[in-house]
Amino acid sequence: MCLPGFIWLIIFFYIPVLGNVVAFKDFHYAAGGFIESLKESPWVGFDNFKFLFSSDNAYLITRNTVLYNVAFIVLGLIVAVMIAIIMSELRSKKLIKVYQTSMLLPYFLSWVVISYFVYAFLSPDKGLLNSLIVANGGEAISWYTEPKYWPYILIFMGIWKGVGYNSIIYFATIMGIDPTYYEAAQMDGASKWQQVKNVTLPQLVPLITILSILAVGNIFRADFGLFYQIPRNSGALYEVTSVLDTYIYNGLTSTGDIGMAAAAGLYQSLVGFVLVVGTNLIVRKFDPESALF
Repeated sequence: MCLPGFIWLIIFFYIPVLGNVVAFKDFHYAAGGFIESLKESPWVGFDNFKFLFSSDNAYLITRNTVLYNVAFIVLGLIVAVMIAIIMSELRSKKLIKVYQTSMLLPYFLSWVVISYFVYAFLSPDKGLLNSLIVANGGEAISWYTEPKYWPYILIFMGIWKGVGYNSIIYFATIMGIDPTYYEAAQMDGASKWQQVKNVTLPQLVPLITILSILAVGNIFRADFGLFYQIPRNSGALYEVTSVLDTYIYNGLTSTGDIGMAAAAGLYQSLVGFVLVVGTNLIVRKFDPESALF
């Protein structure tokens, strides 16, 4: 029964790992296909990695990538848990289904589609927000040339898109908590807040820890669609919208250097692996039951 899944895992996850050798070569296409190209491409060692570390923008893109992901992890966790707790207090199953469906819908929308909705609000000349501002006596804002607004816009959009999916995971966990815990708390005169604080949140800690560890592993990766499509790749916003993924993409499209792109991807994966293992070791030291391994 496990054989098909095992074969699929080998073909699509482990064999492609061998392709990471491209990160250490000056890769050029040859007539014989990928394997022949790999053989004929000369070794360059760590030269491809110098693109990330020697660039003047290395600090900027690293800072943006890490800080945005920290915001997504912390604020996304708080909002998702809050919504899950609120949902668990509803007694109407129909309302729960309606709310879950409406919150989950953004998760399945492409960032390309969402970018047009955002543009409908932020368009400099016909955008809804500028229309409201002008109607109230203010001056229209050129949203796509003003960097100061975009950290808030990007964080809001990132949380808005994923909060529905994350809240359902926490909601399912809350529904699995033994009702006798709440009955005992009510017998002791505990208020709703005290029940949440002393019953619900402690039961969610293992799941919160596991999901947070996995999220930390992706802290050096950014949602390409969010940071490329939503700001419409505006050069005036690069200071606050340029992250590792968009920087690599822009570099690849302008230079066509596949080895550099492979090096960047390998760097992100290795850093993510180290962060996951390190975070798990810390968690295992203080709370062994919540550790991944």
